[in-house]
Amino acid sequence: MIKDIITDEEVLSKVCEPATADDAAIADDLVETLLASEDAVCLAANQIGETKCIVAYLNEAGRPVVMYNPKVTQKLKPYTAVEACLSREEPTGVMRYDWIRVAYDRLQDGKLVPAKKKLEGNSAQAVQHMIDHCEGILV
Repeated sequence: MIKDIITDEEVLSKVCEPATADDAAIADDLVETLLASEDAVCLAANQIGETKCIVAYLNEAGRPVVMYNPKVTQKLKPYTAVEACLSREEPTGVMRYDWIRVAYDRLQDGKLVPAKKKLEGNSAQAVQHMIDHCEGILV
């Protein structure tokens, strides 16, 4: 189901709860909402009103990738980015890393299984932005 994007800072500033396999419907809504937006390249579950640690972004091929409980485990090449956000009116300056390694869970056969991924460039920036959302950091 396509959801409205949340702009309420009280909701967005709450740290998200760990996601479980039972939250698959939230991930589906997240992907549908992401694909329905012409402006979005990534979304976190709290941006659609769900305080679960789930993010989705569009990869280089334009396909959605869902990560449950993502954490940056390694980061290189820091830079300052000015980021826009669907949940905020004004762009914000923030420190990002051009290369990251992320540990996360992915849904496989109805269960969450651990996974790791190296990301660079736009995908790395998008995932860092979404992890900030999950941690209640307003960007």
